[in-house]
Amino acid sequence: MRVALVHDWLTGLRGGERVLEQLCLLYPAADIFTLVHMPGTCGEIIERHRIRTSFLDRLPKGVYRHYLPLFPLAIESLDLEGYDLVVSTSHAVAKGCRPAKGAVHVAYIHTPMRYVWDQFEWYFGAGRAGPLTRLAAGALAPMLRRWDVRSTARAQALIANSRFVAGRIRRYWNREADAVVYPPVDTSRFVPAAEGPSAADYALIVSALVPYKRIDLAVSAFSRLKRPLWIAGDGPERRSLERAAGSSVRFLGAASRSSSCCRERKTSASRRSNRKRRAGPCSPSAAAARWKPSWTARPASSLHSPPSSRSSTASRPSIACKQIH
Repeated sequence: MRVALVHDWLTGLRGGERVLEQLCLLYPAADIFTLVHMPGTCGEIIERHRIRTSFLDRLPKGVYRHYLPLFPLAIESLDLEGYDLVVSTSHAVAKGCRPAKGAVHVAYIHTPMRYVWDQFEWYFGAGRAGPLTRLAAGALAPMLRRWDVRSTARAQALIANSRFVAGRIRRYWNREADAVVYPPVDTSRFVPAAEGPSAADYALIVSALVPYKRIDLAVSAFSRLKRPLWIAGDGPERRSLERAAGSSVRFLGAASRSSSCCRERKTSASRRSNRKRRAGPCSPSAAAARWKPSWTARPASSLHSPPSSRSSTASRPSIACKQIH
Protein backbone atom coordinates (compact mmCIF):
# COMPACT_ATOMS: atom_id res chain seq x y z
CA MET A 1 0.00 0.00 0.00
CA ARG A 2 1.39 3.40 -1.00
CA VAL A 3 0.83 6.13 1.56
CA ALA A 4 0.97 9.91 1.12
CA LEU A 5 1.12 12.34 4.03
CA VAL A 6 -0.13 15.85 3.23
CA HIS A 7 0.81 18.80 5.44
CA ASP A 8 0.12 22.51 4.98
CA TRP A 9 3.74 23.70 5.01
CA LEU A 10 7.06 22.63 6.47
CA THR A 11 8.79 25.73 7.80
CA GLY A 12 9.44 24.80 11.43
CA LEU A 13 8.86 22.20 14.12
CA ARG A 14 5.74 23.04 16.12
CA GLY A 15 2.75 21.11 17.41
CA GLY A 16 1.42 20.25 13.95
CA GLU A 17 4.78 18.90 12.88
CA ARG A 18 4.97 16.76 16.04
CA VAL A 19 1.79 15.06 14.85
CA LEU A 20 3.33 14.62 11.40
CA GLU A 21 6.41 13.07 13.03
CA GLN A 22 4.25 10.34 14.55
CA LEU A 23 2.64 9.66 11.18
CA CYS A 24 6.11 9.43 9.66
CA LEU A 25 7.04 6.82 12.24
CA LEU A 26 3.80 4.96 11.59
CA TYR A 27 4.37 5.04 7.82
CA PRO A 28 8.17 5.09 7.34
CA ALA A 29 7.91 4.61 3.56
CA ALA A 30 5.34 7.38 3.03
CA ASP A 31 5.98 10.38 0.81
CA ILE A 32 5.18 13.84 2.18
CA PHE A 33 3.37 16.48 0.14
CA THR A 34 3.31 20.12 1.22
CA LEU A 35 2.90 23.65 -0.13
CA VAL A 36 6.30 24.98 0.94
CA HIS A 37 9.35 23.30 2.45
CA MET A 38 12.31 25.03 4.08
CA PRO A 39 14.93 22.26 4.26
CA GLY A 40 16.46 21.63 7.66
CA THR A 41 13.66 23.23 9.69
CA CYS A 42 11.51 20.22 10.53
CA GLY A 43 13.72 17.72 12.29
CA GLU A 44 15.32 14.46 11.25
CA ILE A 45 12.21 12.28 11.38
CA ILE A 46 10.35 14.38 8.80
CA GLU A 47 13.35 15.38 6.69
CA ARG A 48 14.38 11.79 5.97
CA HIS A 49 11.17 11.24 3.99
CA ARG A 50 10.82 12.20 0.37
CA ILE A 51 9.15 15.62 0.37
CA ARG A 52 7.28 16.92 -2.65
CA THR A 53 6.17 20.54 -2.86
CA SER A 54 3.74 22.73 -4.81
CA PHE A 55 4.56 25.52 -7.24
CA LEU A 56 4.55 27.94 -4.29
CA ASP A 57 7.89 26.46 -3.23
CA ARG A 58 9.50 28.19 -6.21
CA LEU A 59 8.40 31.62 -4.97
CA PRO A 60 10.19 33.58 -2.19
CA LYS A 61 9.59 31.48 0.91
CA GLY A 62 10.03 34.18 3.52
CA VAL A 63 6.61 35.61 2.68
CA TYR A 64 4.74 32.37 1.99
CA ARG A 65 1.83 33.45 4.19
CA HIS A 66 1.09 36.21 1.67
CA TYR A 67 0.21 33.55 -0.91
CA LEU A 68 -3.02 32.70 0.93
CA PRO A 69 -5.27 33.27 -2.13
CA LEU A 70 -3.21 30.67 -4.01
CA PHE A 71 -3.26 28.04 -1.27
CA PRO A 72 -6.36 26.16 -2.56
CA LEU A 73 -4.98 25.99 -6.11
CA ALA A 74 -1.57 24.92 -4.83
CA ILE A 75 -2.86 22.11 -2.61
CA GLU A 76 -5.08 20.83 -5.42
CA SER A 77 -2.10 20.79 -7.78
CA LEU A 78 -0.25 18.13 -5.76
CA ASP A 79 -0.17 14.88 -7.74
CA LEU A 80 -1.44 12.07 -5.49
CA GLU A 81 -2.04 9.60 -8.28
CA GLY A 82 -1.00 6.08 -7.33
CA TYR A 83 -1.37 6.48 -3.56
CA ASP A 84 -3.85 4.14 -1.87
CA LEU A 85 -4.03 6.01 1.45
CA VAL A 86 -3.77 9.76 1.97
CA VAL A 87 -3.49 11.13 5.51
CA SER A 88 -3.60 14.91 5.73
CA THR A 89 -2.84 17.04 8.79
CA SER A 90 -4.53 20.36 8.30
CA HIS A 91 -4.93 23.75 9.94
CA ALA A 92 -5.28 25.53 6.61
CA VAL A 93 -5.76 23.74 3.28
CA ALA A 94 -4.10 20.31 3.44
CA LYS A 95 -7.43 18.51 3.85
CA GLY A 96 -8.44 19.98 0.47
CA CYS A 97 -5.93 17.91 -1.50
CA ARG A 98 -7.26 15.72 -4.33
CA PRO A 99 -6.62 12.00 -3.72
CA ALA A 100 -6.64 9.57 -6.63
CA LYS A 101 -9.91 7.89 -7.52
CA GLY A 102 -10.51 4.97 -5.17
CA ALA A 103 -7.98 6.15 -2.57
CA VAL A 104 -8.90 6.55 1.09
CA HIS A 105 -8.37 10.02 2.54
CA VAL A 106 -8.32 10.58 6.31
CA ALA A 107 -7.93 14.20 7.43
CA TYR A 108 -6.60 15.06 10.88
CA ILE A 109 -7.93 18.54 11.60
CA HIS A 110 -6.14 20.96 13.92
CA THR A 111 -8.71 23.65 13.09
CA PRO A 112 -10.74 24.99 10.19
CA MET A 113 -8.88 27.82 8.45
CA ARG A 114 -9.00 30.32 11.32
CA TYR A 115 -8.03 33.42 9.34
CA VAL A 116 -11.08 33.24 7.09
CA TRP A 117 -13.56 32.35 9.85
CA ASP A 118 -13.80 33.73 13.39
CA GLN A 119 -10.25 35.09 13.62
CA PHE A 120 -10.24 37.08 10.40
CA GLU A 121 -9.83 40.38 12.27
CA TRP A 122 -6.77 39.16 14.16
CA TYR A 123 -4.98 38.70 10.85
CA PHE A 124 -6.49 41.38 8.64
CA GLY A 125 -8.04 43.89 11.03
CA ALA A 126 -7.10 47.53 11.46
CA GLY A 127 -3.51 47.88 12.60
CA ARG A 128 -2.58 44.38 11.45
CA ALA A 129 -2.74 44.84 7.70
CA GLY A 130 -2.59 47.74 5.27
CA PRO A 131 -5.72 49.14 3.60
CA LEU A 132 -5.13 47.35 0.29
CA THR A 133 -4.42 44.03 2.00
CA ARG A 134 -7.55 44.38 4.13
CA LEU A 135 -9.63 45.21 1.07
CA ALA A 136 -8.29 42.24 -0.87
CA ALA A 137 -8.68 39.87 2.09
CA GLY A 138 -12.27 40.98 2.64
CA ALA A 139 -13.07 40.34 -1.01
CA LEU A 140 -11.40 36.91 -1.07
CA ALA A 141 -12.58 35.60 2.31
CA PRO A 142 -16.07 34.49 1.13
CA MET A 143 -14.52 32.51 -1.72
CA LEU A 144 -12.00 30.88 0.63
CA ARG A 145 -14.78 30.01 3.11
CA ARG A 146 -16.81 28.32 0.36
CA TRP A 147 -13.75 26.37 -0.75
CA ASP A 148 -12.96 25.42 2.85
CA VAL A 149 -16.42 23.89 3.27
CA ARG A 150 -16.64 22.30 -0.18
CA SER A 151 -13.21 20.64 0.03
CA THR A 152 -14.17 18.65 3.16
CA ALA A 153 -16.04 16.29 0.82
CA ARG A 154 -12.66 15.01 -0.40
CA ALA A 155 -12.01 13.28 2.92
CA GLN A 156 -13.84 10.10 3.88
CA ALA A 157 -13.10 10.76 7.54
CA LEU A 158 -12.43 13.90 9.56
CA ILE A 159 -10.53 13.43 12.81
CA ALA A 160 -10.60 16.41 15.19
CA ASN A 161 -7.68 17.04 17.53
CA SER A 162 -10.05 17.99 20.39
CA ARG A 163 -13.72 18.30 21.23
CA PHE A 164 -13.35 22.04 20.83
CA VAL A 165 -12.16 21.61 17.23
CA ALA A 166 -14.95 19.09 16.63
CA GLY A 167 -17.32 21.90 17.56
CA ARG A 168 -15.63 24.24 15.11
CA ILE A 169 -15.96 21.62 12.38
CA ARG A 170 -19.67 21.37 13.14
CA ARG A 171 -20.11 25.15 13.23
CA TYR A 172 -18.22 26.12 10.10
CA TRP A 173 -18.35 23.02 7.91
CA ASN A 174 -21.79 21.72 8.95
CA ARG A 175 -20.32 18.27 9.35
CA GLU A 176 -19.68 16.06 12.35
CA ALA A 177 -16.15 14.92 13.09
CA ASP A 178 -15.87 11.16 12.80
CA ALA A 179 -13.62 10.92 15.85
CA VAL A 180 -11.60 12.97 18.32
CA VAL A 181 -7.94 11.96 18.70
CA TYR A 182 -5.81 14.16 20.92
CA PRO A 183 -2.34 15.08 19.64
CA PRO A 184 0.69 13.15 20.92
CA VAL A 185 2.89 14.55 23.67
CA ASP A 186 6.22 13.00 24.67
CA THR A 187 5.95 13.39 28.45
CA SER A 188 8.89 11.05 29.11
CA ARG A 189 11.40 13.80 28.29
CA PHE A 190 10.30 15.89 31.30
CA VAL A 191 11.74 15.69 34.80
CA PRO A 192 9.19 17.26 37.16
CA ALA A 193 10.42 20.34 38.97
CA ALA A 194 10.19 20.66 42.71
CA GLU A 195 7.02 22.27 43.96
CA GLY A 196 7.06 25.80 45.29
CA PRO A 197 8.26 29.12 43.86
CA SER A 198 11.69 30.65 44.49
CA ALA A 199 13.20 34.09 44.09
CA ALA A 200 14.44 33.15 40.64
CA ASP A 201 11.00 32.18 39.33
CA TYR A 202 9.78 33.42 35.98
CA ALA A 203 6.76 32.70 33.85
CA LEU A 204 7.33 30.94 30.56
CA ILE A 205 5.46 31.02 27.26
CA VAL A 206 6.38 28.47 24.60
CA SER A 207 4.47 29.43 21.47
CA ALA A 208 4.56 30.51 17.89
CA LEU A 209 4.32 34.30 17.84
CA VAL A 210 1.26 34.66 15.63
CA PRO A 211 -1.80 36.91 16.09
CA TYR A 212 -4.37 34.38 17.32
CA LYS A 213 -2.16 33.21 20.20
CA ARG A 214 -2.70 36.64 21.86
CA ILE A 215 0.79 36.75 23.35
CA ASP A 216 0.32 40.53 23.44
CA LEU A 217 -1.98 40.14 26.46
CA ALA A 218 0.72 38.41 28.50
CA VAL A 219 3.38 40.88 27.36
CA SER A 220 1.18 43.79 28.39
CA ALA A 221 0.30 42.29 31.78
CA PHE A 222 3.84 41.32 32.78
CA SER A 223 5.29 44.58 31.51
CA ARG A 224 2.82 46.55 33.64
CA LEU A 225 3.50 44.44 36.72
CA LYS A 226 7.26 44.34 36.07
CA ARG A 227 7.28 40.58 36.61
CA PRO A 228 9.70 38.31 34.71
CA LEU A 229 8.30 36.63 31.61
CA TRP A 230 10.34 34.50 29.21
CA ILE A 231 8.98 33.85 25.73
CA ALA A 232 10.37 30.94 23.71
CA GLY A 233 9.28 30.95 20.10
CA ASP A 234 9.37 32.98 16.94
CA GLY A 235 6.98 34.25 14.30
CA PRO A 236 5.69 37.28 12.42
CA GLU A 237 4.48 39.01 15.60
CA ARG A 238 7.88 39.03 17.32
CA ARG A 239 8.96 42.51 16.24
CA SER A 240 5.75 44.20 17.40
CA LEU A 241 5.79 42.26 20.68
CA GLU A 242 9.37 43.32 21.36
CA ARG A 243 8.44 46.95 20.79
CA ALA A 244 5.56 46.67 23.27
CA ALA A 245 7.48 44.73 25.93
CA GLY A 246 8.90 46.17 29.13
CA SER A 247 12.29 45.36 30.61
CA SER A 248 10.92 42.35 32.52
CA VAL A 249 10.02 40.47 29.32
CA ARG A 250 12.74 38.41 27.65
CA PHE A 251 12.51 36.91 24.15
CA LEU A 252 14.47 33.68 23.70
CA GLY A 253 13.82 33.09 20.02
CA ALA A 254 13.08 29.69 18.52
CA ALA A 255 14.26 27.48 21.37
CA SER A 256 15.47 23.96 20.71
CA ARG A 257 13.52 21.05 22.12
CA SER A 258 16.16 20.32 24.75
CA SER A 259 16.62 23.91 25.90
CA SER A 260 12.88 24.53 26.18
CA CYS A 261 12.53 21.32 28.15
CA CYS A 262 15.15 22.55 30.59
CA ARG A 263 13.39 25.87 30.99
CA GLU A 264 10.08 24.09 31.47
CA ARG A 265 11.51 22.20 34.42
CA LYS A 266 12.76 25.39 36.07
CA THR A 267 9.87 27.76 35.62
CA SER A 268 7.20 28.29 38.22
CA ALA A 269 4.27 28.83 35.88
CA SER A 270 3.19 28.39 32.30
CA ARG A 271 0.81 30.83 30.73
CA ARG A 272 -1.52 30.72 27.78
CA SER A 273 -3.20 33.83 26.52
CA ASN A 274 -5.38 32.86 23.58
CA ARG A 275 -9.12 32.73 24.18
CA LYS A 276 -10.19 30.44 21.36
CA ARG A 277 -7.80 27.88 20.01
CA ARG A 278 -7.36 24.29 19.08
CA ALA A 279 -5.84 21.70 21.39
CA GLY A 280 -2.08 21.59 21.47
CA PRO A 281 0.77 19.94 23.34
CA CYS A 282 1.56 22.79 25.76
CA SER A 283 -0.92 21.95 28.50
CA PRO A 284 0.01 18.23 28.72
CA SER A 285 3.68 19.25 28.61
CA ALA A 286 3.07 21.66 31.47
CA ALA A 287 1.42 18.92 33.51
CA ALA A 288 4.32 16.55 32.82
CA ALA A 289 6.87 19.13 33.96
CA ARG A 290 4.69 19.95 36.98
CA TRP A 291 4.23 23.54 35.88
CA LYS A 292 1.56 25.63 37.52
CA PRO A 293 -0.57 26.66 34.53
CA SER A 294 -2.08 30.07 35.06
CA TRP A 295 -5.63 30.69 33.92
CA THR A 296 -7.06 34.13 34.49
CA ALA A 297 -10.69 34.95 35.06
CA ARG A 298 -10.68 38.72 34.74
CA PRO A 299 -11.79 40.40 31.51
CA ALA A 300 -9.23 42.15 29.35
CA SER A 301 -10.72 45.51 30.28
CA SER A 302 -9.39 45.01 33.80
CA LEU A 303 -5.90 45.55 32.45
CA HIS A 304 -6.91 49.15 31.93
CA SER A 305 -8.66 49.69 35.25
CA PRO A 306 -7.48 52.39 37.70
CA PRO A 307 -4.34 51.53 39.73
CA SER A 308 -6.33 51.37 42.96
CA SER A 309 -8.43 48.49 41.64
CA ARG A 310 -5.28 46.63 40.61
CA SER A 311 -3.37 46.99 43.85
CA SER A 312 -4.27 43.52 45.08
CA THR A 313 -2.85 41.96 41.92
CA ALA A 314 0.64 43.39 42.21
CA SER A 315 2.08 40.26 43.76
CA ARG A 316 0.09 37.87 41.57
CA PRO A 317 0.79 38.39 37.86
CA SER A 318 -1.25 35.36 36.93
CA ILE A 319 -4.55 37.12 37.54
CA ALA A 320 -3.67 40.00 35.22
CA CYS A 321 -3.72 37.81 32.11
CA LYS A 322 -6.93 37.14 30.27
CA GLN A 323 -8.40 33.67 30.27
CA ILE A 324 -8.77 32.47 26.75
CA HIS A 325 -8.77 28.74 26.85
